[in-house]
Amino acid sequence: MLLLIIRVLYVCVCTGALATYTLSTHTGAPKVVTEHPVGSFLLMLIIALSILLLDLLIPRKRVEVISAIYFGLLIGVLLAYLMNLATQPLFAMQELFGAEGEAFRGGATLLSLMILPYLCITFLLQTKDQFRFVIPYVEFARELKGGRPMILDSSALIDGRIADVVDTNVIDAQFVVPQFILQEVQDIADSHDKVRRSRGRRGLDVLRRLQQDPKVDIKVHDDDTSKGMSVDQRLIEIAKQLNGRIVTNDLNLNKLAGVQGIDVINLNDVSNSLKPRFIPGEHVRLKIIKEGEGPGQGVGYLDDGTMVVVDQGIREIGKEVDTVVTSVLQNSAGRMIFCRLAAEVK
Repeated sequence: MLLLIIRVLYVCVCTGALATYTLSTHTGAPKVVTEHPVGSFLLMLIIALSILLLDLLIPRKRVEVISAIYFGLLIGVLLAYLMNLATQPLFAMQELFGAEGEAFRGGATLLSLMILPYLCITFLLQTKDQFRFVIPYVEFARELKGGRPMILDSSALIDGRIADVVDTNVIDAQFVVPQFILQEVQDIADSHDKVRRSRGRRGLDVLRRLQQDPKVDIKVHDDDTSKGMSVDQRLIEIAKQLNGRIVTNDLNLNKLAGVQGIDVINLNDVSNSLKPRFIPGEHVRLKIIKEGEGPGQGVGYLDDGTMVVVDQGIREIGKEVDTVVTSVLQNSAGRMIFCRLAAEVK
């Protein structure tokens, strides 16, 4: 909206200033301008508006508004002044402009004072946090708490464990929730399916819980530069822009981001890393509650939800038994422990 207002003001200022310069008889314009005022006005207006068209064709980014406008206007006027000083000898050449060189210089000064500040302001508005000056060194970057920002995927919000991790005070980085992720969770919450609806509402509740926590720095990021891409690719593009890390439970997103060099925090990996370690030969007591997929297998669960597959445990369904760990399988999808009945281990 701000860019739209600036562009509308730019068109109005250009139209008014050029109309005054070319159509008035007391502006000191060159003879060719006074003899063809309408044509001169249209030509100069086309030149000024062509810059606007060029700006619209360039991919847009956002930046801190007040700093961008202030420094953009300052640098634009300074560049216009320096350009006019540099071109002064050119307009003084009689063989090029004759006696009206000073009049042409006035028109060029007017155009540069309109075009260069506009370009500088919109450039800063579109370069977000990456713009910096060398002398003096100034960088338009927001102050972040802790380390690199963490970009939340819809699966991380719906899962809900991220809020529990925050309560442990081990995370002090900023959280970023893209607008399209918020919309995706909202769509799930509005689903006709009861299970999906409850999952979406849980995601919104988790987001509200994070926003109400005074220890959490969370921001809803609105960016439309990646429209047309898939949700996963848009998350990756935002991670690249913000130099952030993606928090997710989605294995496919995990792999896609890894291929493109983006750091991913998989909540399943975090959870698995905090679970008690089991090694072959260790004794585990659990209740077998159902039949496994393999012949004779029984399945039980530890208190933390870890699945335990017991060889020949089908005949012990409904009973608590002592088992011995034979192997452990762990990946981003979770952890699975394979055991044998302790009575059968010699």
